Amino acid sequence: MNDLVHDLGRGLAGTVLYQATLAQDSGHWDTAHTAARALARQPAAGHPVGTSLYRGAPAVAYVLQTAGHPAYRSALDHLDTMLITLVRARLADARRRFDAGSPPRMQEYDLISGLTGLGALLMRRGTQAELFDDVLRYLVRLLQQPLTVYGEKVPGWWTSVGPSGRPDAAWPAGHGNFGMAHGVAGPVALLALARRAGHTVAGHHEALIQGCRLLEQRARHIANGGPAWPETVTLDAWIGRSPAGEHPGRPSWCYGTPGIARALQLAAIACSRTTAQRLAEDALTACITDPEQLVRIDNATVCHGWAGVCLAAERSAADSAPESPLRLALPSLRSHFANHMAQHPLPDTAGLLTGTDGVLLALHSLNPTRPVATGWETCLLLN
Repeated sequence: MNDLVHDLGRGLAGTVLYQATLAQDSGHWDTAHTAARALARQPAAGHPVGTSLYRGAPAVAYVLQTAGHPAYRSALDHLDTMLITLVRARLADARRRFDAGSPPRMQEYDLISGLTGLGALLMRRGTQAELFDDVLRYLVRLLQQPLTVYGEKVPGWWTSVGPSGRPDAAWPAGHGNFGMAHGVAGPVALLALARRAGHTVAGHHEALIQGCRLLEQRARHIANGGPAWPETVTLDAWIGRSPAGEHPGRPSWCYGTPGIARALQLAAIACSRTTAQRLAEDALTACITDPEQLVRIDNATVCHGWAGVCLAAERSAADSAPESPLRLALPSLRSHFANHMAQHPLPDTAGLLTGTDGVLLALHSLNPTRPVATGWETCLLLN
C-alpha cells in the first residue's frame, strides 16, 4: 500500500486538489475525476493515530470538499462519519491531558497533524457546526489555560517534545513553537478565520486578544530594523534566563515570519487591534524586502519555499491598506519567484506542501491576469 496516496502534503491528494482547482476554472473535469478515482481505490484511514488534515480520510475529505463537484457528495457523506469519530476521540484525549496538567505534543493541536487542522476541515466542510464549536472551545482553552513545566509558568500550547515532534534529550523541558504549521500561529489563525466567517464560541475574543499580545510581545527587532519571531524557543529563553537568538528563521509559510505574520494580521483584524496589524504587516514587509533573509529561500515549494512566501504575502497584502508598503513590495517578490522558476526545475515529487502540485497551484492562484481562487488555501490557514 502506498502511504502517500492519501497524503495532501506529499502525495496524490495534493495532485487531486490541484487538478480540481484547475477544473473549477476551466469547467473540464476529466483529469480531476481520473485523479479522484485513483484516490478512491484504496480505503482511507480514519484511526485517531496518524490521521489528520494532511493524511488519511480527512485529507481526502478536504480535497473533495474543496473540489465542490456534485459527484463527490456521497463520498463526503461517508467521510463525515469517520471525521466525527476521529475528532471526538482526539478531543477526548486532549481533555484527559488537560485534566492531568501535562503539556501537549505538537501533534495534539497543530495544523499539520492535530486538532487545528481538523478544525480547518470542519470549517471548510460546514456540516458539523457543534463539533467545530468543540474544536474552537479546545483552542480557546489551549491559548488561555497555562501550564507549569519544571516549576515555570508556560502557555498551554507549550509542547512536551522537541521540534522534531518526538521526545528529545536536547529539549528536556520541551519547547514553544511559533510557526503556522506546527506552532501557536495555527490555532491563532484558525480562531481568526472562524470569527471572520461568523463562527465564535465563549472566550473566542479573549483568546484572540491573548494571541495578538503573545505575538506582539515575542516579536523582536533584527539587524535591518524589522520585527521577526524565532521559530522555536527553549524554556530558558522563554523565561529570560538565556537569549532567544538574534536572527529570524528562514522565511517560510511553515515556520517563518510570513506564516506567523499572517496569523497575527488575521487575529488583529478580527479583534480590531490596529497596532498589532501594523506590526504584522511591517514584519512581513521587512522580511520580503531583506536580501539577507530572501537569500535563505532555496526552493520553490509551498512549505518552506517561494510559493508559500508569496502566497502569505499576497493574502496579507490583500487585507492591508491600499497604500501599504506591503503591497508595494509584491512586484519584486513575484520577480524573485519567477527568477527561481526560470533557473530551477520543478520538484520531482507530488503533493501540496513539498511537491510540484503546490508550486503549480500557487502559480495558478497568484496569476494576476485571472480571478484569484482562494478556497483551497484554508488548509494553509491563509484564507
